[in-house]
Amino acid sequence: MIVEQWKRFSDRAKWSWEGWCMIWREEASLQQWVWANAASFALAMVLDLSTAERALIVALGILVLAAECYNTAIERCIDYFSPAYHPLAKAAKDAGSAGVTITAIAAGAAWVIILIG
Repeated sequence: MIVEQWKRFSDRAKWSWEGWCMIWREEASLQQWVWANAASFALAMVLDLSTAERALIVALGILVLAAECYNTAIERCIDYFSPAYHPLAKAAKDAGSAGVTITAIAAGAAWVIILIG
């Protein structure tokens, strides 16, 4: 039983890594968010912030990366079914993009609130 659970865990980790690598190769926006997160993390570490404030900044940055992964998944599914333009396909892609934007706004709002006090 433990061996089977370990196998399932290791398979999921492998597939997640493969997904991350694919998005990293094919989506410049993920790379941009990684660099933005690196800068955000560095700034959070040098500023006089509490542990909770730093954790919030880092966690929200990671959520932006997750949102970008979900957005890429939405785009890939739509493109798989049809590369042709369709208003519903556009709406789904735009909604995925909006999800990334809203997550990024949440991260930016946290920074503003923490810095203002």
